Amino acid sequence: MTDLEKHVNQEGRSELVKQVRNKINELGVTYIYYQFVSVTGRIVGKGIPARHWERLSEKGFQLVYGSTANLFIDRHGEYIGYGPEASELVGIPDPETFCQLPWDKRVARVFCKLYRNREERENPGQALSSDCRGNLYRHHKEFKEKHGLDMRCGTEPEMMWLKRGEDGKPNGGITKPNCYHIDQFEELRPVFMKVIEYSEQMGLDIIQGDHEDAPGQLELNTQFDDVLRNADRLTTYRQICAQVARENGLIACFMPKPFVGVSASGCHHNMSLWRGGNEVLHSEIVQNSNLPGMDGCFTYREGGENTFMPDPSIDEKMPGPIGLHSIGGVIKHLPALTAIGSSTVNSYRRLWDTGFWAPIFADWGYQNRTCALRVSAPGRFEYRSVDSAVNPYLMGSALLKAFDDGIKNKIDPGEAEERNIYAAMEAGKKVKKLPMTLGDALTELENDDVIKSAMPDEMYKVYSHYKSDEWAKFNHTVSNWDLESYIDCLP
Repeated sequence: MTDLEKHVNQEGRSELVKQVRNKINELGVTYIYYQFVSVTGRIVGKGIPARHWERLSEKGFQLVYGSTANLFIDRHGEYIGYGPEASELVGIPDPETFCQLPWDKRVARVFCKLYRNREERENPGQALSSDCRGNLYRHHKEFKEKHGLDMRCGTEPEMMWLKRGEDGKPNGGITKPNCYHIDQFEELRPVFMKVIEYSEQMGLDIIQGDHEDAPGQLELNTQFDDVLRNADRLTTYRQICAQVARENGLIACFMPKPFVGVSASGCHHNMSLWRGGNEVLHSEIVQNSNLPGMDGCFTYREGGENTFMPDPSIDEKMPGPIGLHSIGGVIKHLPALTAIGSSTVNSYRRLWDTGFWAPIFADWGYQNRTCALRVSAPGRFEYRSVDSAVNPYLMGSALLKAFDDGIKNKIDPGEAEERNIYAAMEAGKKVKKLPMTLGDALTELENDDVIKSAMPDEMYKVYSHYKSDEWAKFNHTVSNWDLESYIDCLP
């Protein structure tokens, strides 16, 4: 069978398809968004009446291949990744991700995996390699089969709530840049309470939140989980924020650094590798017996053995061997990982603003926010060189490849740096700096076969084309800064 046929016919899926039909009827859903995620993390897809669910669950929908690159054109007018002569992909839904939209209960959404068209001359029905979500599913499956470990991840999605001016453009944040101040958090209450309400209706178990140190900057954290479900939930969270912004006439800003002189928005990834565990239904999130979606949306992986935990008989702080080797793999590949974690031109405004704990050095430590990695608590470490614009599916795949290299080759990360990295450097420590422009980061990615393997075949071609063009467009653009700096530079 083709990859597409294996997906449609996998054991237990037909029963899930029937369960979705029962949910559609029970909830009164009449319309479904069949969605996937583009190379930049944007949500793409089609809307189709719910009466076609059974047909779509088997046959899927078709959309041009170039939709995986937002159907954007490069600076030369060429479509990125695929030309207009390319066939159309086939999107097949994952029934377990079906969930009603709380802001319009007539509508639901379901995530999809992507495949090459059935009529392609070469590899018809094969998994589409430019499907970043499908790639993460496959990479995690391979990692679990190889190492007997599953990756669990929790992300910290900082973002900013901005006022919308009369011209529709941003007009500053809606609060003052006072970090952790409850008064400023309270000013955001009408917004964040609605975000939490919608989030919990879609299976996001919100565990904490606070006002960060930029205007209108909010962080709401979700319980950590399987790396793929975590990426789905971060994508859902962004969708929710966009809806709440529409309802309130605001802008939900995931741009890393819209303001000079205050912090940017990061999206730290907290990770661990586990043996065993169980799938646990968090039905209490919704606080009623009638879940507005499939159980998979409300399920979290819990328990088992956390292999990143320290051995107290050796060192109460130092991660175990698997954790150390995983850190070693990430440290080795940090330059290339930066092209994925800091994926826009604007991302590097964040890295240059070193006065705000910008994680620009390829080192690790305990609770050391001046390093790209820190052991944030026993049993997990935090990858800090990643911002609010990240595509979590690409990031998850890339980190799995770095972990695999570290574990397979027993890479030593070196001693943990407990000093402020700047003080350590003043004392003579030699520390490698991360790439400080998107162009430099893309060069590092091009030269790193391990991290490139997280973007197989067409995925890397699409990503490289898209991001190289973004860098080229920036470099050929004349900005206000150019005019202010050079308009009267001579005589």
